[in-house]
Amino acid sequence: MGKKSIFFIVFVVLAAVIINASVFTVSEKEVAIKFRFGEIVRSDYKPGLYFKIPVVNEVRKFDARILLLDSKPERFLTKEKKNVIVDAFVKWQIEDPFLYYTKVRGSEEQASIRLSQIVQGGLRDQFGEKEIKEVVSGERADIMSAITEEADAKANDFGIKVVDVRVKRIDLPRQVSESVYQRMRADRDKVAKELRAQGDEEAEVIKSEADKQRTVILAEAYRDAEIIRGQGDAKATEIYAKAFGKDKEFYSFTKSLEAYKKSFSNKGDMIVIEPDSDFFKYFGSNKGK
Repeated sequence: MGKKSIFFIVFVVLAAVIINASVFTVSEKEVAIKFRFGEIVRSDYKPGLYFKIPVVNEVRKFDARILLLDSKPERFLTKEKKNVIVDAFVKWQIEDPFLYYTKVRGSEEQASIRLSQIVQGGLRDQFGEKEIKEVVSGERADIMSAITEEADAKANDFGIKVVDVRVKRIDLPRQVSESVYQRMRADRDKVAKELRAQGDEEAEVIKSEADKQRTVILAEAYRDAEIIRGQGDAKATEIYAKAFGKDKEFYSFTKSLEAYKKSFSNKGDMIVIEPDSDFFKYFGSNKGK
């Protein structure tokens, strides 16, 4: 192998090393900062391929994905000075690489410490304004929303965005738990009694209204029945009058038969009356004797 060949190989290798040292990539999962002799010159890189000057420039990359800070459970005092044990976690990510590096030196550990202090302070303030029953019975969403907003505003000062703050568990000391649950049970019993009383009151109103309507309906029905009965009696009287006018003797005979039928409907029926009474007018001879 000649000198020219060796020189060419060495040149290619050196060129490859220089090019490799002059090029860097930034992926979607990363944020990058470029330095020039230790001074930040750029921190707004998008995913792609970039160049740098070897030796002069240095590039540092940080995780741009959402990171998780899982704090240890802490004790907080509520409004009525009762202890609660809160286990919470924080989701965060780097939003401004320049601030992130200048404030916490790009250290995830230091960033976690600062975030933990902010979140713990927010939890302390929020729980200090709430009673135990409010915390346990379901107002956590409002508390978490307020803490997330407050922590995000403070974390922006060192280039971090707080995505979410969540409480995994809220425990009560043993000496507090029973009294809290008894108070909650008493409150629920009070609400239940009030609802039952309202229900009984409404039931009485409905029952009274129903009784009123029933009375009105019966009165109207009785009135209509009496009217119809009166009309029927008038019609019957009219018919009887017409029949009596056509054949008085036959009408008297049929009425007597009806009287006999009603008077002697049972075998044991007995009547004491004069034999020549008008009641037996049609008994005996055809002359009425």
